[in-house]
Amino acid sequence: MTSELKKDFTYHSVCLGEDLCKGCTTCMRYCPTQAIRVQNGKAKIIREKCIDCGECVRRCPYRAKKVVSDTFSALDNYKHCVALVAPAFCGQFSKAVDINVILTGLKKIGFDDVFEVARGAEVITEKTRQILADNNNPKPLISSACPAVVRLICVRFPSLVDNLIPLTSPMEVAAQLARKEAREKTGLADEEIGIFFISPCPAKVTAVKQPLALKKSDVSGVIAVKDVYMRLAQALGTIKSVEKLSVAGKSGVRWARSGGEAEALGIRNYIAVDGIHNVTKILEELEDEKLGNIDYIEALSCTSGCTGGPLNVENGFVANSRIHNLTENMENKLGDCSDVQLFWDKKIDYKPFSPLDPDLNEAMRKMQMIEEIYDRLPQLDCGSCGSPTCREFAEDIVRGKAQERDCIFRLREKIEMLAKEITELSKMINE
Repeated sequence: MTSELKKDFTYHSVCLGEDLCKGCTTCMRYCPTQAIRVQNGKAKIIREKCIDCGECVRRCPYRAKKVVSDTFSALDNYKHCVALVAPAFCGQFSKAVDINVILTGLKKIGFDDVFEVARGAEVITEKTRQILADNNNPKPLISSACPAVVRLICVRFPSLVDNLIPLTSPMEVAAQLARKEAREKTGLADEEIGIFFISPCPAKVTAVKQPLALKKSDVSGVIAVKDVYMRLAQALGTIKSVEKLSVAGKSGVRWARSGGEAEALGIRNYIAVDGIHNVTKILEELEDEKLGNIDYIEALSCTSGCTGGPLNVENGFVANSRIHNLTENMENKLGDCSDVQLFWDKKIDYKPFSPLDPDLNEAMRKMQMIEEIYDRLPQLDCGSCGSPTCREFAEDIVRGKAQERDCIFRLREKIEMLAKEITELSKMINE
């Protein structure tokens, strides 16, 4: 693990509002990387394990999990601002029967120009086809479009890192192209141009603020879909003249939903999986060599794809239907792979969690301690101790983060034993 890569996991867009947290353990039970503990009545996030998938944001009944993103005031820092519009964003509005209406509306609420991320998806589609045609690559190849899935692989499945296609995301490709167009239109320098991605998920916020496989993101800032939605929803009703701004094709826009990427590639032997827990199961099967003759895995952290992101407003399945309707009469278009940085410029090789001990012999001794403690535990994974599983609890004990009496079953055994001893002592005194 290099020091550079350690830094890559120090920034997180997902954070906890302790004043709202009730310590209910819901977030802990659903976290796909077991990155959450509940201690002293409050949830705690283990930063080295968090992948910013937003599952805790989605699940928390008290809205105690927050996503930190940019606000509209960030636009004031630039002379020319471009909105990067993800395909999923177009499925949020029931009254929009044309993508051009949405794009025109964005220019009404403060952006100087717009650029469709679907155009970046078309470029990545074309390059991926070329990579798939090379039989020297490992199979199956795994899409690297979802930053939460890339981080999940780094955290839980390091043996699968080489299966990831080392291509940058459609968002980054779109940012490069948008910046180039803005320079040509305005004559401004890069530092005077703001490229703002409207994001459906926290993982993309993190991917911009601290890229995992890039030295620097071309995106200037990230604004959550829900923060743009209210402004735009009000503006849509006031549009009198719709500009023809959309140039993306069907295949790029349909990347918004699960299966859209693989559909655009036109391949047969693939798996399209969505939902972070479903993704985890597929990766476990791949690691165990159970998947058979599969060439490609499209894996998306959010259920139904990017339309199901926790920063969206609309139900993901409803948004998917709208995306389908919006693209029904569109043509498929090819992306131009020239003059764009497509490949990662940093190597991904990350081991997430600190070792039990820097000394190998001591680490082995602690591993044995974990097994011994685990054998004493009920192995019910109830979570009442504040750790997600009994094995994680055993490790927390060895790391000095918990005590065995935190397990209510072990505590009950001790209380029962103490009560028995008191009863026997009382009998002895009475005799």
